[in-house]
Amino acid sequence: MTGILYGAGVGPGDPELMTLKAVRLIRENEIIALPGPAAQETTAYKIAVQAVPELAEKILLSVDMPMTHDKDEMNRNHEKAADIIECYLKQGQNVVFLTLGDPTIYSTYLYVQKYILARGYQTELVSGITSFCAAAARTGTSLAEWDEQLHVLPAVHKLNSDLSLPGNYVLMKSGRKMQQVKEILKSSGREVVMVENCGMEQERIYRSAEEIPDDAGYYSLIIAKELKSCHD
Repeated sequence: MTGILYGAGVGPGDPELMTLKAVRLIRENEIIALPGPAAQETTAYKIAVQAVPELAEKILLSVDMPMTHDKDEMNRNHEKAADIIECYLKQGQNVVFLTLGDPTIYSTYLYVQKYILARGYQTELVSGITSFCAAAARTGTSLAEWDEQLHVLPAVHKLNSDLSLPGNYVLMKSGRKMQQVKEILKSSGREVVMVENCGMEQERIYRSAEEIPDDAGYYSLIIAKELKSCHD
């Protein structure tokens, strides 16, 4: 029997937002993979260990996948990660790969899962609370009402968007291109709120595009809403 690879979301930052299932999987399995060069320094580890202190006693796999736009390098890193994980799966041991938010939303885990599936192993995705749902709740903002559309964009890759479609927008991965993103937001005429490091100690909330600093961090989540009258 071979092991199963679980891709488990740990939520956006607040350890109380971790699911019972993610907590149970960490407790029941000895091999925990974390995305970064040093497992205990990863954000996912720092979140999860607060909810599951026994995580510190597990076998931690450091799965380093540096950010790059070079697709060949990305593929090499993902394949290398799959190699590390496969060593345990073929011995019959399960591996729980912890990832921020939900593993189905812009997660590096998904690329590793494809390699593992192609090699004939079983995988399972474990949902976590997404950063944009947590940020909306934190700021008391609705993401979609009645028949509103919701558009989720990786802002760093969509700097040509003018946010002109009807409905509301979520802009993820905005940090590295914040100056350009702010110009788009100001031109859109939308109501803007941003949460930086949602649920973490360094959390900051900004209530307009003008308030947002140009050097905002990587974990910056923007919600841009259509302006409506009181009668809408």
